[in-house]
Amino acid sequence: MQPDPIFVIAAALAVAVILASAASHKLRAPARFANQVDDYQLLPRGLVRPVSRLLPVIEAAVAIALLVPASRQLAALAAAALLAGYGLAIAINLRRGRHDIDCGCAGPNQAQPIRPVLLLRNAALVGLALLASLVPHGRELGGFDGFVAIAASAAALLLHATAEGLLANGPRLLKLIGR
Repeated sequence: MQPDPIFVIAAALAVAVILASAASHKLRAPARFANQVDDYQLLPRGLVRPVSRLLPVIEAAVAIALLVPASRQLAALAAAALLAGYGLAIAINLRRGRHDIDCGCAGPNQAQPIRPVLLLRNAALVGLALLASLVPHGRELGGFDGFVAIAASAAALLLHATAEGLLANGPRLLKLIGR
């Protein structure tokens, strides 16, 4: 089954924006991101700094490649692998009972502890990236199709931003209501 190109383009655009935003956060606060990578305790100390410097570059490169039709399929698979890898890092630390570390997903100005719900979020993002990796049904796209693809991508990004806001503020909201 080949999806309509609008779905593939919208998914690619949404994942590209999410990855570009993530790369931007990491590049603006490299020391903080290196500490977050170190907190996961998945890498030897000697690899923490190089990996923390390389990840945002990879995210930015994948984001750009998602926007180019010729590289979209491979870039979308790379995005899915990155997002699945982040989910795996979260899952390993949850399994270790380490719920108190910052996931590193809310940007440099806001800490967000890892929780199981983040695994669902990453699974949804992996699904979106995999949708972007599909070869679409071949048809001519018109101007209105471009508008619909951008609107669909914007809707996905608004949904993502809303979910991120709820996830980041969820612990505070629970405190406010006494849970």
